[in-house]
Amino acid sequence: MRSQLVRDAYSSVFARYIALSDGGWQDHQDDTSLVRTHLAGLDGRVLDLGCGPGHWSGYLHSLGVDVTGVDLVPEFIDHARANVPGPVFQLGSMTELDVPDHTVAGILSWYSTIHLPPQELDDVLTEFRRMLKPSGRLVIGFFDSDDEVAAFDHKVLTAYRWPVDVFSAHLTRAGFTELQRLRHQFPDTPDRRYAAVAARVT
Repeated sequence: MRSQLVRDAYSSVFARYIALSDGGWQDHQDDTSLVRTHLAGLDGRVLDLGCGPGHWSGYLHSLGVDVTGVDLVPEFIDHARANVPGPVFQLGSMTELDVPDHTVAGILSWYSTIHLPPQELDDVLTEFRRMLKPSGRLVIGFFDSDDEVAAFDHKVLTAYRWPVDVFSAHLTRAGFTELQRLRHQFPDTPDRRYAAVAARVT
């Protein structure tokens, strides 16, 4: 099962990711602005799906957001509960949550869909849409591609790059309207491009 593969792969390297988080690793300021602009101030709960060690959940909580972090990896959830006061943290799969339809104000999916085979993306986006209120917002980060959807050797488990226009088209099919997009590349990782899209329920 794909979720078990992802869980086991990240459990095997959890200490590396926790060290990055505890070391004060900083997100790109444009990413932080995107998350703040579209997920702060919403009327209702926000889910941080694939929350990892919990730093985005902690950031949202600092802005007054009622946020719940969800992750497959027990070590991440244990760390977040012990070290990130304020948010609720829940062990579980982002696609198997017992959340009633149209009850969530916002979803942050920060690189949590990168290991999905392309044919599974639409089902996951549809599940996000199911949980969101009619006014709901989604902010989703992923690896960017200039030409086609392509697999690559991520350090933890095979991941996928997506052209932003193609990813946005999948969001549209799932019932979202794009509001803003970001693309950037860092000098220390010249072979990798990063993207994020903010969208609202159509």
